[in-house]
Amino acid sequence: MKKGVTITVLIFIAIVFFGALYYLYAKNQEAPVVFQSEKPETKTIVKNTIATGNIVPDEEVLIKPNISGIIEAVYIKAGESIKAGDMIAKIRVVANVSNLSSSQNQVQSAKIELDNQQKLYNRQKSLFDKGVISANEFQAAEVAFSQAKQNYNAARQGLDIIKTGTSAGLGSYANTIIRSTVNGMVLDVPVKVGNQVIESNNFNEGTTIASVADVGRMIFVGKVDESEVGKIKVNLPIEITVGAIENKIFNAVLTDIAPKGKTENGAIQFEIKAKLTDRDDTFIRAGLSANASIILDKAENVLAIKEALVQFDPKTQKPFIEIDKGDQKFERKDVELGVSDGLYVQVKSGISASDKIKVWNQGTTGEEAQKQQ
Repeated sequence: MKKGVTITVLIFIAIVFFGALYYLYAKNQEAPVVFQSEKPETKTIVKNTIATGNIVPDEEVLIKPNISGIIEAVYIKAGESIKAGDMIAKIRVVANVSNLSSSQNQVQSAKIELDNQQKLYNRQKSLFDKGVISANEFQAAEVAFSQAKQNYNAARQGLDIIKTGTSAGLGSYANTIIRSTVNGMVLDVPVKVGNQVIESNNFNEGTTIASVADVGRMIFVGKVDESEVGKIKVNLPIEITVGAIENKIFNAVLTDIAPKGKTENGAIQFEIKAKLTDRDDTFIRAGLSANASIILDKAENVLAIKEALVQFDPKTQKPFIEIDKGDQKFERKDVELGVSDGLYVQVKSGISASDKIKVWNQGTTGEEAQKQQ
């Protein structure tokens, strides 16, 4: 029994011994790790954030009628350039039966009063000429006759307005011809001949007959997520790309940031506005979708390296890199970093353009590299 146990122990020791010998042999056969190196590059690094939105006119004027009725004629179409005072449409007034009847009754009542006051005036004038009544009594009759004449003219004028939309003496204050109030391009004509329109007044917005805007003054209106709004500020430069216009970048300046956000699809969005600057003769249609690259920081033609080449001291968390000195020997150098775009980072000091930097995390995934850092 004891002999069998001894043999088993000896066999186990022999297996461990030969296993250790094989491990050492295999270890010696592995090739040593050879670290590659990369040189710094001269690059322009831009740190930005993206906003999506549309290109719209800075000011869009809605032309509305000052009288209700039916569109009888339309003189413009979308895309045309017009000037202030140009005819846009003509309105045919449709009289309201109730208002028309009331106005006719007022005219008749005013005519009866005028006839009566005229008779009184003629009688008083005859008596005044004979010296029967005083000048004050004659003057009172004259004033009453003048007032009756004015009331009759006003009633007739009101009846004309109800029937035709205008009256002699009113000029352009009430007119069936609708004219443009500004210079610009017609963006939209939402009405057609035969459509009924409502006048614009203190109690009603009125029907829009046309929208006119100066397409030479376009702005970008977009939205920024709450996670990015704290990084931006007014007057930052913006590069705008329009999906419908290929290979074209428009420069702009951030002019407005909404003080209050709105919830959209579960996220808080803040509206921003940017004014396009240095525009050429490229025609941009109102409403085109666009992307705005808001430039938070920019470093032009600076020495830069890939962010993956940077290491951080475990204790001080200060950045450093390792310089290749030849024969797989490396020297640590502390560096001062600048602007980063997520892939490349500006190196302000610590290296020169001729240095070769160790790729310390070659063959590892990004997650493993972060753990090593």
